[in-house]
Amino acid sequence: MPRTPIDITVPDLSGKRAVVTGASDGMGLGIATRLASAGAEVVLPVRNPRKGEAAIATIRQAAPGADVSLRSLDLSSLESVAALGDTLRSEDRPIHLLINNAGVMTPPNRQTTADGFELQFGTNHLGHAALVGRLLPLLIAGRARVTSQVSIAARRGRIDWDDLNSERSYDAMRAYRQSKIAFGLFGLELDRRSRTHGWGITSNLSHPGVAPTSLLAARPELGRSRDTPQVRVIRALSARGVLLGTVETAKLPALMAATDPTARPGALYGPRGPGNLGGPPAEQRMYPPLRSVEEAERVWAVSEQLTGTTFAPV
Repeated sequence: MPRTPIDITVPDLSGKRAVVTGASDGMGLGIATRLASAGAEVVLPVRNPRKGEAAIATIRQAAPGADVSLRSLDLSSLESVAALGDTLRSEDRPIHLLINNAGVMTPPNRQTTADGFELQFGTNHLGHAALVGRLLPLLIAGRARVTSQVSIAARRGRIDWDDLNSERSYDAMRAYRQSKIAFGLFGLELDRRSRTHGWGITSNLSHPGVAPTSLLAARPELGRSRDTPQVRVIRALSARGVLLGTVETAKLPALMAATDPTARPGALYGPRGPGNLGGPPAEQRMYPPLRSVEEAERVWAVSEQLTGTTFAPV
């Protein structure tokens, strides 16, 4: 039996500049396509120019005449993050939407970023945190909405402050969970600091539920030569419409959080189906590991220290 289509209305975004990480394929490409179709100028920071060009072709096929362009970014390199910040600041254009969507998930063996951080913590959290810091003047100028993509994995667990880089013990899922908890706490602290200091930025969180995205697929660069058993099960259940979402529905919580006029700052958006695994997007109760203001403040301070980035207007 065919599924009933699930969708949301994205308002007119003409005159808005949007930056979307992780938009060269999958869910991120779907997000970028919808933003461009709504009239936004969309900037795609990508690591792989070939995939980026293919993404632009896909967007323009869906939205002829779309204003979309590439910039270079490797979130696992703080030097690359700084270079993108310099590039966008030199363009001196306000940013109205920033969707921090890119991520890596569960490399079977511990890997590190160019700066020596555990790959998931360094990419999913520190790279994005540094990007926000580098772009802060442009975000303030655009009174931006920042939406940070977390994960259903962040609904439980904690940050191991004594082993942020999983040097003592590496468990792929625990490290992934930690990276998403830290990133969620950072996104909420960004909203609190914006309100305190009058930056005009609103920041919220989204998660895609569970869908057959590329996160658990074969990724040779992560040491995963074949699709995981989990993603094969997810694909089978998703195709049959059992509980889980699809790549098409997985993008909707981030789009709602980033563009819906009623989406609240400091809130979490995700699928509202059973277990929040799939279904239409909606605001959800904040995950317990993301509720501590003290933990968020600590994440903010440690992230400044580790990235060498000041998260304040300059």
